[in-house]
Amino acid sequence: MQDDLLVVGFDLETGREVHVSEQPPEYWRRRGYSGTRQLVCFYCFHGFEAPVGTRVPLLTRGRLGGKVRTHFAHPSGQAPEGGHHPETVWHITTKHTLAQWARSRPGVTAVRLEQWTPDQDRRADVAVRLEDGTRLALEAQRMLMTDDAWRVRHRDYRRQSIIDIWFWRPRVHFPHVVLSEGLPVWFYVPSKGTVWTAFGRAHQRVHRWWEVEDPAIFGLHHPPCSLDDLERQAMPLGELSLDRHGALLPPSLQRRLSGSQREAADEAAERRECSARYARQLREAQQRRDEADRHPKPLPAQRLPLGALQCMVCKRALAPELAAAGRHLLC
Repeated sequence: MQDDLLVVGFDLETGREVHVSEQPPEYWRRRGYSGTRQLVCFYCFHGFEAPVGTRVPLLTRGRLGGKVRTHFAHPSGQAPEGGHHPETVWHITTKHTLAQWARSRPGVTAVRLEQWTPDQDRRADVAVRLEDGTRLALEAQRMLMTDDAWRVRHRDYRRQSIIDIWFWRPRVHFPHVVLSEGLPVWFYVPSKGTVWTAFGRAHQRVHRWWEVEDPAIFGLHHPPCSLDDLERQAMPLGELSLDRHGALLPPSLQRRLSGSQREAADEAAERRECSARYARQLREAQQRRDEADRHPKPLPAQRLPLGALQCMVCKRALAPELAAAGRHLLC
């Protein structure tokens, strides 16, 4: 099933958007094309590629465990020519899926679609509140954004203490300023119910790499840095969690990251210890040389032949020419 074949329903009785995963297939069949016909295509009814108010009762196709995921579909010949615009389908499907996913996460107390921020400046696709009071904004971004446009929206959210989490449409180029701001990138594939993200591969270990503030970058890391080589990781959306920092990777991937970073941190600590030990040895050798210069050892006394002349200062042999002086010129 392709993403552009996904359809979001509209329940004429309740007046709200509905997603196929919200209820069992039989529930929707009773309300769709072969039932009461109160389940219609959201896009057609709201004027996407069709006149506003167009009512197209939907079919519910697919079955649990089948090759094709359960989904809504137009009856034969009743879809707009060429179908609905893929970007529109992806956006509406994704925001509903994200809302349903957020409601199922532990610690989530409220989820609302199309919610304005307190200052009425931004409207989140999905607004989430956690038990500890943290507010999250889940954004389903279907089109390319410039760095400046994304940065303005991101900073508007952060100014209001809202953690923004961005899910991008596959094959859309995300602005790399996202990585510069320290946020991960998430791509959502509705037809598979999967999310993929990118890990940053280990940075090259250049001269004295172990002295950097955070050696985690020399292992796999998430989010990646803006110029990293990337390693793609896919997972079911249901394996992600939410907390006050944003979306959390599944435990298995967290363990993989922490293991890689721990290896880098252990090696960095070992290198720092070796470097410190070498520096300590150099200091101690210098201290010994300085001490020897300050307190030179006296030269051993010479045994002179009987009757030989001797310097009255250093007690060493004295040449006959210096007998009158009684000492060496430098003594």
